Amino acid sequence: MAAGPAQAAGEPTLTADPLSTWQTDGIVWAMAYAKGIVYVGGTFTHIRPPGAAPGTGELARTNFAAFDAKTGQPLSCAPAFTGGTGTIRAMKASPDGSLIYVGGSFSKAGSAGRSNTATLNTADCTIGSAWKPTVSSTVRAIDVTADTVYVGGGFDTVQGQTRERIAALRPTSELLPFKATIRGSSVSNDPTPAVNAITVAPQLNKVIIGGRFTSVNGSLFGVHALAGLNATTGKTVNSFTGWIPNRSAVKALVNDGTNFYLGAEGTGGGVFDGRAAGRLSDGSQVWKDTCLGATQAVLPYKGVLYSGSHAHDCNSTPGGFPDIENRQHFLAQSISDKTILPWFPDTNDGIGEQIGPRALTMADGILWAGGEFTTVNEKAQQGLTRFAAAPDTGAPQVPILSGTSSSRGKITLNWKASWDRDNGVLTYKIYRDGVYLTSRNQDSRYWNRPNMSFTDTVEPGAEHRYSIEVTDGTNVSGRNGPVYVTAKR
Repeated sequence: MAAGPAQAAGEPTLTADPLSTWQTDGIVWAMAYAKGIVYVGGTFTHIRPPGAAPGTGELARTNFAAFDAKTGQPLSCAPAFTGGTGTIRAMKASPDGSLIYVGGSFSKAGSAGRSNTATLNTADCTIGSAWKPTVSSTVRAIDVTADTVYVGGGFDTVQGQTRERIAALRPTSELLPFKATIRGSSVSNDPTPAVNAITVAPQLNKVIIGGRFTSVNGSLFGVHALAGLNATTGKTVNSFTGWIPNRSAVKALVNDGTNFYLGAEGTGGGVFDGRAAGRLSDGSQVWKDTCLGATQAVLPYKGVLYSGSHAHDCNSTPGGFPDIENRQHFLAQSISDKTILPWFPDTNDGIGEQIGPRALTMADGILWAGGEFTTVNEKAQQGLTRFAAAPDTGAPQVPILSGTSSSRGKITLNWKASWDRDNGVLTYKIYRDGVYLTSRNQDSRYWNRPNMSFTDTVEPGAEHRYSIEVTDGTNVSGRNGPVYVTAKR
């Protein structure tokens, strides 16, 4: 049995109505926010206006673009990241917002030679001169403290010294003694071990890493795709035994100072594709959901964990849905108890690996999402989209109303509950002869739309016309009908 809809009470979410947003002509893999600007990185050559078809109104942008965080308008800051395989895979702002650290597979950042990682000065959009370490292969993850930069990926040397998949450096590019040995792949179809995600808790001197690996610092047992390390030495401090099963890998990590949150993907049966929350302090598990459909990005905001995935079966997670041959690409969950909240904007799978969203960032109260998708809420929109707390502009669809009379003076109206992308409980207003009669409330989701009814008492033999409209509290559907029913004598 499905877990059923979440209750109406709960953490408020953003709206599911996308803001007008520029698009890319390729995949967005990473984003970062600093000082009113959202920086976007990936594998693309152009951006184009909201609503524009491919090839229309394009501006050249080679794997990197910058946008005003509030208006969404493109900015002139546009150094090209080229060479290597020509892609950006990781971005992170420094704590003071003065730098954007960039990682991927490239040999040039603007006109400067760089080895798979670079910095951008946010004040003047120039490539930083101090950060230019040599990294032997693709950088897939970055996190930054006031004095240390952690990079992860598939590399085996940094600055000419052995560093297997994880390294720590000063912002001046000085390689630090921090060292951990990351080996073995947890994913059979990709035998190369890699660190895909990093989140640092400097107050605990801890760094948590996730990826596809089966051994950390020589341990062959108990460490699988997730580990906590001493942020100074690299020694293992948390093993997270049993968290990530075989054939699964961690794709995303983030923390809010108290908890850390992860997203995972797997291949085959018995895998873990969902999200989990853990305590930073001791590594204990807070919760773990059971959704299937690989999770690529997670982001906590005001008590809600937003995620990008292609979830298709959340049957055993509170508020979740059964496998109904539908992929839901965005989810919002209560951080307190993992309940899936009524927030269901959606994309398609898109291009590339056809997974949909790949990256999330919060900028001035607006959630930016990037990925492989080419539609959002069934309308053409490629690579980027945005969601805000308001305004809520989407009205529920009006249900089809029918009416019968099977007993004297009684008219029974029937309809199937509608649903809304960002509201669980809807109000149904019934009108008799054009005059408001009564209302009914109902909790519903797109996979769970109960049948509803109302019985009216009228004079026997009288004919009345009925109509219905539905509201989410802000937006009202059109009024349907009228349905004419004569009461039985």
